[in-house]
Amino acid sequence: MSPIMSQVEIARPCHEIFAYATDPTRFAEWQDDVVSARMVEGGEKSEVGARFTTVRRVGPGKRAMTQEITESAPPTHWAAHGVDGPVRPSVVLNVEPLEDNSRSRVTFRMDFEAHGLGRLIVPLLVRPMAARRAPRSYQHLKERLEGSARPTGSGG
Repeated sequence: MSPIMSQVEIARPCHEIFAYATDPTRFAEWQDDVVSARMVEGGEKSEVGARFTTVRRVGPGKRAMTQEITESAPPTHWAAHGVDGPVRPSVVLNVEPLEDNSRSRVTFRMDFEAHGLGRLIVPLLVRPMAARRAPRSYQHLKERLEGSARPTGSGG
């Protein structure tokens, strides 16, 4: 299956979007299904090799998954991949400056690697749920970054 792709334009410079959108500790502020997230090992929040655990709402329950940052080229490119469990998400984020870098186009590519039970639930539940939820989360990201009360620590 091909990855789930989404784009959103945000009226903010690349560095502000990158700093906020790639900080796992901020995911719960804009991603609909995230209950909490924390760094678990390895350097800075955007460094390759750093790991974070995200607790997500999945149906009536919650599921923790650990991901490792696999690519990071601030302020335009970041990727992370799941390292455990039956469903291992992979996310790639690209931030492209527009105009005089006062606006940016953010492209998200999401896919899933399935192991064991994941081979059944990824195509039937996980992918359709992610395809529905992701655009709402990206709209929340846009609203949060463009809002009058911009998040602190976003570089702006």
